[in-house]
Amino acid sequence: MIDLIYSGLAALGAGLAVLGAGLGIGKIGSSAMDAISRQPEAAEKIQNAMIIAAALIEGAALFGIVTALLAVFK
Repeated sequence: MIDLIYSGLAALGAGLAVLGAGLGIGKIGSSAMDAISRQPEAAEKIQNAMIIAAALIEGAALFGIVTALLAVFK
């Protein structure tokens, strides 16, 4: 019974990690498009910063998912 609860909480944690990553990357993309529309000459710098930030968010989300899966298969 307790293992089922741990599995459910781990699945919830993995889902929250994915949801947070999706929202974060969406916010980065939206803000980058706003910034590029205001200053088109800075598009390359903005795009580079956006890609780095998105990669860091993906890394954090992957860490959360792996941690949650490890909790399930302990």
